Amino acid sequence: MKDLTKGKPSTLILSFALPVFLGNLLQLTYSLADTRIVGSFLKEDALAAVGATSPLSGLIIGFLMGLANGFAIVTAQKFGAGNREEVRKSFALSLVMGSVISLALTVLGLLLLHPILGFLNVPDHLTETARQYIFIIIAGMLATFLYDTCAASLRALGDTVTPLVILAVSVTLNIAGDLFFILVVKAGVQGAAVATVLSQTLAFLVCWFYMIRRYEILRLKKEDFFGLERNMMKNMLSAGLSMGLVSSLVNLGTLALQTSINRLGRDIIVAHTAARKITEMFMIMFGVFGQTMAIFCGQNAGAGRMDRVRHGIGLAVLYTCIWSVMTVIFSFTIGKQLIYLVTGSHNETVIRNAANYLKFDTIFYFVTAVISVLRNAMQGLGETVIPLASSALEMIGKVVIAVTLVPLLGYTGVIVAEPIVWIIMVIPLIVKILKMPELKRTV
Repeated sequence: MKDLTKGKPSTLILSFALPVFLGNLLQLTYSLADTRIVGSFLKEDALAAVGATSPLSGLIIGFLMGLANGFAIVTAQKFGAGNREEVRKSFALSLVMGSVISLALTVLGLLLLHPILGFLNVPDHLTETARQYIFIIIAGMLATFLYDTCAASLRALGDTVTPLVILAVSVTLNIAGDLFFILVVKAGVQGAAVATVLSQTLAFLVCWFYMIRRYEILRLKKEDFFGLERNMMKNMLSAGLSMGLVSSLVNLGTLALQTSINRLGRDIIVAHTAARKITEMFMIMFGVFGQTMAIFCGQNAGAGRMDRVRHGIGLAVLYTCIWSVMTVIFSFTIGKQLIYLVTGSHNETVIRNAANYLKFDTIFYFVTAVISVLRNAMQGLGETVIPLASSALEMIGKVVIAVTLVPLLGYTGVIVAEPIVWIIMVIPLIVKILKMPELKRTV
């Protein structure tokens, strides 16, 4: 366990963020390897089918991770306040409420899968392959949530190393599973999906048995599931659904753009799939410092240390802006090489369009850096409305662009979409942070 309310903020933030970064990098490494394996051994039609549904899988995974991280904010606040009993109760509530929500979404997703694929405008010749892949991903939703909850609860206590080690094992098995199911079993894209779900299940089981043996504070008793405070349940649902919906709104906007992209043909679908995979790699630090600030601010708010919150936000903005400079350099120097590494494709149309996307969008990453830090810091402090409103603006902006600019400009409309909405959505975050008396000196 690590108490983030004591010690030098810069040292604590970086030491907390490093394992989170390595964990996200491992997860991203798997995602990139998955894309390369599918593209290399199942060819571009299979890659396009998976890519056409990737915003949907991103929507599912993002919501569940946001839900788990939101629940963990309350756990972090209770830990920062030194209330061990309520730490256990908040963990128990996370498992119960999240499992119910996950199962409900699983049933709903499977029942509505056919119309969802129709909404995505997946090309007819790719529909069956896409359905086979995303069906299994949706069916494994509960395993994904349970792992996310255990990992988030450990991070709430300041332990970022254990989730990293478990994730490393899971990712290794995931890649091995991909190769086994695709090359040996000949299961196609279904094999890639099965490997993903099995690795998530294993990660949850390992994490669960470790955490209850290692941390007495997380060893649940029957009474932890009874006599739960309504106020705690309300706070957890507010934080969890807020972070889950923030991620969902972001991904819904991306989903809306994908419906337009899917009309532009296989080469553009593959190009955008490659560009988005590299974008995930470039944006990894924004997610890292976002998660870090949610827990850092949660613990310090619980301890009443708002001076440390102000200092921490300023440091996180600085670190993410430095990273933004590096992504611009990468895009303009080795962007095309990265695209080839992800796809294995020599298709000039694919490489040119993906490279243009990276070069233009990375210039505006400084805005995204501020968005990620402020949004997560606010949620760590219990402010849920403004981050949600900001993400709603992003979704609306992408929907509008999907039905206006993309039909007029083609893939160029997709390239300019995110910078436009980033500039719009950062405004309410800055306005709100300036109006918070305890934080107004941060910006």
